[in-house]
Amino acid sequence: QVQLVESGGGLVQAGGSLRLSCAASGSIFSINAMGWYRQAPGKQRELVAGFSRSGRPVYADSVKGRFTISRDSSKNPVYLQMNSLKPEDTAVYYCNVDLREVVAGIPSDEKTYWGQGTQVTVSS
Repeated sequence: QVQLVESGGGLVQAGGSLRLSCAASGSIFSINAMGWYRQAPGKQRELVAGFSRSGRPVYADSVKGRFTISRDSSKNPVYLQMNSLKPEDTAVYYCNVDLREVVAGIPSDEKTYWGQGTQVTVSS
């Protein structure tokens, strides 16, 4: 079983910064894609930033130039540096990963895991 552990959320004033981290642990064979989504009250969950299967970082238009996603060569953990935060960035942020596990010594089909979510609140 794979677990995702998120950290770094909190309360910050507009214009401030926060850094989120997400670490996957367990019997992991390979990580295919990993990133961050967010869900504000009354809204649908949306992609914030992530690494595609090709390894290219992708960003929502609303965060381009303000947020940076990063990782090292092992692809795990993934970090989201959030600068120039705005009140509209307030949401629960969820880590998402598409990976293959090792089950009974054999790589599994790809599975999707979600973290428990971390609250980011930006005050005006």
